Amino acid sequence: MNIILLGPPGAGKGTQSHKLVAERGMVQLSTGDMLRAARTSGTAMGKQVAAVMDAGELVTDEVVIGLIAEQLDTNPADTSFIFDGFPRTLVQADALGALLVSKGLKLDHVIEMRIDDDALVSRITGRFTCSKCGAVYHEATKRPAKDDVCDSCGKVHGFTRRKDDNEESLRTRLLAYYRDTSPLIGYYYAKGLLARVDGLGEIDAVAAEMGEILAR
Repeated sequence: MNIILLGPPGAGKGTQSHKLVAERGMVQLSTGDMLRAARTSGTAMGKQVAAVMDAGELVTDEVVIGLIAEQLDTNPADTSFIFDGFPRTLVQADALGALLVSKGLKLDHVIEMRIDDDALVSRITGRFTCSKCGAVYHEATKRPAKDDVCDSCGKVHGFTRRKDDNEESLRTRLLAYYRDTSPLIGYYYAKGLLARVDGLGEIDAVAAEMGEILAR
């Protein structure tokens, strides 16, 4: 089973991806993670990524598709994938669809995590993550059981905040999402792949909604 999670920054895509990985054994293909791993891999693709990033330029869609293709080829044939952070545009959606077809694969579900913008600002400005495993926490709604200790991996004093987790930066990122990525909602609806969940729900409630969708 292969799925895409759609939603603005902070909608909870990372949190739900981690639950799907832990509970269903799915593989999360995060664009950011793949680029960071490729940069230090020493492979031909990795050297290409490093050169582009070191020059302060944007990595092309072709390179990202190449990284995804590598993951599809190196994981077992029955692996279920979560596409996180890709596609972001209609051009990328077409490219991903063509790649999957070339590998004899398909998308099963595209899940849109819907959330109110003002609620999103509150959620984002209070969140922090474990620097080791990426587990996501929030000052008001999901603090670790022990202060300064990650519940997931046990790292001590390992929490970080993104520099752009502030209201001004978030509004800018939301604008980019609505301009570039929200057209994918109609794109996948027309293909009969789109389902929606309430991104403002409790984590386990959202996960349960997703579970119902994946069982269809």
